[in-house]
Amino acid sequence: MTGHPPGPLWTGRASNPLQWLLAAVGAACVALGVELAVDNAWTSGFVPLLMAVTGCLAAGLLMVYGTVAFVHVSVTIDTEALLVRCGHVGFPRRRIELTDVASVEFLPGITPQHWGGWGYRWRPEKGTAVIVRRGEGFELTLDDGKLFTVTVDDAENAVRVIRAHLRTLAR
Repeated sequence: MTGHPPGPLWTGRASNPLQWLLAAVGAACVALGVELAVDNAWTSGFVPLLMAVTGCLAAGLLMVYGTVAFVHVSVTIDTEALLVRCGHVGFPRRRIELTDVASVEFLPGITPQHWGGWGYRWRPEKGTAVIVRRGEGFELTLDDGKLFTVTVDDAENAVRVIRAHLRTLAR
């Protein structure tokens, strides 16, 4: 891709608004934990109260982080690498050098069920994936044989850009 101005060659994003519902449930768990801690009307003793508060807070915070971190994914492809960022903070993120990519395939029907749910996933037989919703995405085969899959809108154009870069590298 010689002569290309600095900046991304392609950017894409995918989101899952349904996960905001799960974040709201997590926030409700945190609120319940706070309510239990403040309104200390338990007659059973301190230990059951502590366990209930800790359980509600832990479950709520994990649910909120887990959903907000993976409510959307953004993918940027420039002349050197592919960068995947999750959530509003951009973490977790993964950078894959395009020189490390052996091939790329468009996948029209990725589902969370194939990967065990939403989020940053790893399965020994399938590789690593960032799954935020059902639908289109692409799968990279890296030089070391590992696979990386991501759900993103307009994945066909991302595949075209990566393939064009791979052809340029092959020359």
